[in-house]
Amino acid sequence: MTAETATDNGHELDSDQRLREWIVEQAEKRGNAVVSVPTDEHGAGYAFTVCAWVMHGVPEAVVIGLPAEMATVLLDAYVDRAATGERFQYGVCYDDFFEGVPVTFEKVAPGHYPEFFGSAFLVYPEGDFPAVQIIVPTPDGFWPWSEGAPEGFAQWQPVLTVSGAPESWTPGVDGP
Repeated sequence: MTAETATDNGHELDSDQRLREWIVEQAEKRGNAVVSVPTDEHGAGYAFTVCAWVMHGVPEAVVIGLPAEMATVLLDAYVDRAATGERFQYGVCYDDFFEGVPVTFEKVAPGHYPEFFGSAFLVYPEGDFPAVQIIVPTPDGFWPWSEGAPEGFAQWQPVLTVSGAPESWTPGVDGP
């Protein structure tokens, strides 16, 4: 982010300070902030939570490849449910976030944090937060790792583990 400046009561604020203030304001108002990053030449758009960990003790979450509005609904539902005590297991399909579309969860490897949780470092400068990826199949039910998935789907919705494949479960054995 560039160091744009604005004036706030005679004090200069750079864009990171403004973004951090927005994140904290959203979290105080809504229980978490959702930051959306649009699709660009490098890949699919994605959205992630900030402040779920600090406010509720639940992992931050990211979803890749969904339209921003759907991603926000999914992430807010995840935080609401997790904040009230529901725990989500890796590799288990949850059919009640979107009608007719299951989702599953996987732990995000910290090496992906800078790219997929960049603004979260304004709240967690050391990157000391857990994170999960919410993975969504195609409308036809193909997961990114599925044989028969549309060409390019695995690149559109990468799995954010060290290997780039589910690591907390084995697809088709104890997961989707």
